[in-house]
Amino acid sequence: MLVTERLQNNIMTVQGRKEAAGQPLVAAIDLGSNSFHMIVARVEQGEIRPVERLGEKVQLAAGLSKNGLLSAQAMGRGLKCLAQFAQYISGRDFQAIRVVGTNALRKAKNSHEFVEKAEEILKHPIEIIAGREEARLIYLGVAQTQSDDQESRLVVDIGGGSTELIVGEKFEPKLLESLHMGCVTYTDKFFPSGELSPERFQSAYYAARLELLNIEQGYKELGWVDSVGSSGSIRAVSSILQAMGYDEVITLERMQMLKAKVLEHKSTNRIRFPGLKPDRQSIFPAGLAILMACFDAFGIKQMRYSDGALREGVLYDLLGRDRHEDVRGRTISALMQRNHVDKKNADGITRHALACFDQVHESWGLNSADRELLNWAAQVCEIGLDISHTHYNKHGAYLIQHSDLLGFSKEQQRQLSLLVQGHRRGFPKVLLEVDSHWKLLRLVILLRAAIVLNHINDQSTAYQLEVSDGEFCVSFPEGWLSEHALTAADFERERMYLNKAGFKLLVS
Repeated sequence: MLVTERLQNNIMTVQGRKEAAGQPLVAAIDLGSNSFHMIVARVEQGEIRPVERLGEKVQLAAGLSKNGLLSAQAMGRGLKCLAQFAQYISGRDFQAIRVVGTNALRKAKNSHEFVEKAEEILKHPIEIIAGREEARLIYLGVAQTQSDDQESRLVVDIGGGSTELIVGEKFEPKLLESLHMGCVTYTDKFFPSGELSPERFQSAYYAARLELLNIEQGYKELGWVDSVGSSGSIRAVSSILQAMGYDEVITLERMQMLKAKVLEHKSTNRIRFPGLKPDRQSIFPAGLAILMACFDAFGIKQMRYSDGALREGVLYDLLGRDRHEDVRGRTISALMQRNHVDKKNADGITRHALACFDQVHESWGLNSADRELLNWAAQVCEIGLDISHTHYNKHGAYLIQHSDLLGFSKEQQRQLSLLVQGHRRGFPKVLLEVDSHWKLLRLVILLRAAIVLNHINDQSTAYQLEVSDGEFCVSFPEGWLSEHALTAADFERERMYLNKAGFKLLVS
């Protein structure tokens, strides 16, 4: 059912439930390459209870040109759907709403154009997440629907533009991958204009096998007990089989039977199966070819379908962050360990950075999210030392920008990278030239001050900070600075850099 129809049928019902329950609502919006989905849930005693699910086929990936640009038509379809989502959430009291974009928006060179218009409609920020972060969230969503046992499981999620494969135990993913193969992109590539033949199906299958070739050995070595599938393509296979009288188990033999029936047709638009929604007819062969390739590559005997997917994972991730079970903390710790960061020194920088923040955040208009970003930056600002002492701030920024940091959106990684790059020597030009980066510029100044303050051997030394739009003032006890020449020299060096950034440094 389309979003518009569901809005008319359910808008009063859900509002009544929410008011009656008196519990906070949370929502996750998944801007997928094939469909946009929204799940609305109520938080009750720490658990998430879904109250509504809305979705519409948008096919952003089909609107990607060969040069990587989203078409105006594809953007229009997406924005129209989001306008309906916006109507649904308008006027309701939400504890949190999180919006994530996936493969099509990752690939599109002009995704910023869509994001700007979409954020204006939704009145909420949009995070374009990395492939492995998408895989982590998918696994979290699936894991919530499974029995809480110790057995490892393989999760396969075939989306419109990418396929995610995860091996994990309970709620912990052990191996994550996101591959550039999806039911929409493979339909455009191998079944253009709906053309269907055994040769085209085999081409799609072998293309998927080649994508899987580089990862299959590592997955087989890790191993798993159970196989679970999620999202539209696998749901379609499961629904068709059950409508044909089979149980819920997907096997290779049953898919071979479906393949034979698919290839009885010359056009994807003529495919008809009980249980197959009309809007999935054209993309069903591509999804089936990818799933069969996964079965063959990993030797999967059988698979069950799970209702949990990316959007459910986003909701549970939100709940985890509210409970201080934030995966980002583990990601930062792992990054520090891999790059042999001096934890004692990092803790010292972090302590001073947060102390500085707490003194000036009201004057500079900074919030708790900014404090969190500064905290992460202080912990990892010296990761580049593991590569070289020369320009290690740039090495660290590169590592952060180009690593898969679980729990972080691409924008958060970019911001963190800029803070690390700017913690010593000159400020990144983009912080000085782009007005919207005024918060990052101030966070960099606080991080640089923290590093200087961490050089003081006596950590009990008191200091006071006062700031304005153009001044940064540091005060020590009377006579202290004249007795500590190294700190005075540190701040004198900083004076030149801050002056170039438009700030006057005063130290007394």
